[in-house]
Amino acid sequence: MSKQPHDTPLLDELEQGPWPSFVTGLKKLASDEGKPYANMMTDLLGQLEHSYETRTGYWKGGTVSVFGYGGGVIPRFSEVAEDYPESSEFHTLRIQPPAGMHYSTDLLRKMCDIWEEHGSGLIALHGQSGDIMFQGCTTENVQKSFDALNEIGLYMGGAGPALRTSMSCVGHARCEQSCYDDVRAHRMIVNGLIDEMHRPALPYKFKFKFSGCPNDCVNAIHRSDFAIIGTWRDDMQVDQEKVKEHVAKVGRKQMIDTVIAHCPTRALSLNDDDTLDVDNGSCVRCMHCINVMTKALSPGKDRGVTILMGGKRSLKIGDQMGTVVIPFMPLESDEDFETLNELAETVIDFFAENALEHERVGETITRIGLANFLSAIDVEVDPNMVNHPRTSSYIRTDDWDEEAQKWFERKGVAANE
Repeated sequence: MSKQPHDTPLLDELEQGPWPSFVTGLKKLASDEGKPYANMMTDLLGQLEHSYETRTGYWKGGTVSVFGYGGGVIPRFSEVAEDYPESSEFHTLRIQPPAGMHYSTDLLRKMCDIWEEHGSGLIALHGQSGDIMFQGCTTENVQKSFDALNEIGLYMGGAGPALRTSMSCVGHARCEQSCYDDVRAHRMIVNGLIDEMHRPALPYKFKFKFSGCPNDCVNAIHRSDFAIIGTWRDDMQVDQEKVKEHVAKVGRKQMIDTVIAHCPTRALSLNDDDTLDVDNGSCVRCMHCINVMTKALSPGKDRGVTILMGGKRSLKIGDQMGTVVIPFMPLESDEDFETLNELAETVIDFFAENALEHERVGETITRIGLANFLSAIDVEVDPNMVNHPRTSSYIRTDDWDEEAQKWFERKGVAANE
């Protein structure tokens, strides 16, 4: 029997704007007569309205899990269960998505059928760590839900002080800018460290993210502890005939305004004959020119990855971008992938043994110093790792003449010219 809906004047206001509202979706689920989740969603709307009225949240945590896993379920118990009994338990299951988020329509339908039977029908694709968020489940149905999801090939994601579910972009399957097989790298690292995900034993969360090119479509640089970003180290590929076609189409002024002037290092110049010169030594792989002229420009042929560590949102010391730890690593052969996997394991082991409780690896690096961190993970120092220029104006000039002479000899220039 369907439960009578609660009055929700404040939630109704959220449906009045120009954009689709989540409230409409919740109301639709609550109105599905005969569905096992309808009453749960009705009381959920009532509790949410109550929270808006009182400006107070009424969810508290607890302990809920499935057999064989130490994490992956986000428990939510209502503190106003007497008034809204049908939504007194509203747990969330974090489930790992396929690498690259490649779904078949058959898999999506099976997921929806399972959650309509055992949960609330509310699914979020995807959380910040990449999880499929199956939101709204009673304690009794948590194990049933997971068993059904496991049967169609899906597994529990990470939660708590553990390795979190990784995220990778669509990669080379659909994107011509991809510089490495990010889907393979994703699955390799997660499969190798799966115990760290399912049995939380780290000081705090740790995230890997994989972007196929410097566009970084999964926000790896500023949202993950270990970011693997596709890049190249030779010259950008330029099809001059396609450049001319683009200039003829948009005009020289627009070409200069939208491409040349937007290069952050002024590495581009347009010649009189409408061909493009690229100062590849100054290129910082921002991808803007390639994104604008996808037919004329493309990444170089010598491709691999740049690895950055320490990105995160606010915690102890505020937001941090990832710091370059490996400026370039080729990632084509089996040996290359094994090298990446070994580095991932080394960093996780160091983090587990040396980080303070409730500390992300970026904060560990800040606390102990980048040089000590690099020494611990057996990575050599490289000038590309400099986070910002030195602030001291004192510079030693010992042996400058000898170093200058070496430069002249390399360039074949006489020192007196």
